[in-house]
Amino acid sequence: MTSTGTRRVLVINAGSSSLKYQLVDPGTGASDATGLVERIGLPAGRVRHTCASGTHAHETTVPDHVRAMELLRTAFAEHGPDLAQVDLVAVGHRVVHGGADFSAPTVVTGAVVDTIRRLFPLAPLHNPGNLQGIEVAQRVFPDVPQVAVFDTAFHQTLPPAASTYAVPRAWREQYRVRRYGFHGTSHAYVSRRVADLLGRPLAAVATIVLHLGNGASATAVDGGRSVDTSMGLTPLEGLVMGTRPGDVDPGLPRHLAEVAGLSVEDYDRALSTESGLLGLTGSADMRDVEQRVQDGDPDARLAFDVVVHRLLHYVGAYAAVLGRLDAIAFTAGIGEHSPLVRAAVVDRLTGFGVRLDEAANEAAHGEALISSPDSSVAVWVVPTNEEWEIARQAAELVGHD
Repeated sequence: MTSTGTRRVLVINAGSSSLKYQLVDPGTGASDATGLVERIGLPAGRVRHTCASGTHAHETTVPDHVRAMELLRTAFAEHGPDLAQVDLVAVGHRVVHGGADFSAPTVVTGAVVDTIRRLFPLAPLHNPGNLQGIEVAQRVFPDVPQVAVFDTAFHQTLPPAASTYAVPRAWREQYRVRRYGFHGTSHAYVSRRVADLLGRPLAAVATIVLHLGNGASATAVDGGRSVDTSMGLTPLEGLVMGTRPGDVDPGLPRHLAEVAGLSVEDYDRALSTESGLLGLTGSADMRDVEQRVQDGDPDARLAFDVVVHRLLHYVGAYAAVLGRLDAIAFTAGIGEHSPLVRAAVVDRLTGFGVRLDEAANEAAHGEALISSPDSSVAVWVVPTNEEWEIARQAAELVGHD
């Protein structure tokens, strides 16, 4: 490629039926273009590319990821920026599950591809699509390093006491049953950003990060290291989410098999797609739930209270795990845009010296300090930027940090 000295990383998040991408300056996080190729393998696909000239969208047939990548290159060629005119130092790929094999970003080799494939059973809905994106990008950008950044990698610093389930040794050793955690790139970015906002070295800060979106997780971060996290072997454990329940009694599968005749597949589908806010209210969208709370809907009120109770459960536990607490950070869709959720959590922590600035909380847009000056803990809203984190890690790995 012809370089103008403008270093960039192309960040790709490939799913089973979609391919999201963003061209990112790894030094500043600035984005030159974002895009989405969706409905891959379905009759009517769609491409959306947003850059300096605006948003360009059209429908087309996208039979597979090979075609999706061709459409990505065409979008850059037609609407810019021209990939031939930037110094593309890496293609960074989001990979959901790295098991215990990957604790850091990794340049993709044949052995790495084989390992990601071996880990399919741990993330059957995500890793296959992630790997398809990698393999196609290798063919399309053969001279550019491909870097895999794993959602689970940030949590490889969990101490054994936090990562180990009290289950038979054979499960742990033969089947790799343990706590892995997810949303690692988000937790890494937000915890580092909080340290910057506090004006303190990352190594000196203890933070609880609450990543609250359709998927949700809490992480205790001590000195930049994940020391506990709410998601486990799979992204089902922990907080209440849009369609996932978070923590449930391990005896529930047997009980439902006996009283309702549910198969393992039925149970897994219900916990993945029919539970959480959806199971409690019929809607997976917290905005709908909050509006119904305002309207006096008892189901919505209960759902909201369950969400907040579970959040408090983890905040309290993680404060104890950390032994001290400098900051709480809210991020992702709900964390960034729901003053009601933030207030409901922080208001219950006043007995521990955590105090909310109500006006700042209501007005928060983008990065914002929402705790009062006399609060014992700083409470921040920090929009997550997983694409920048992937770009930063990829560029650093290939020597272009």
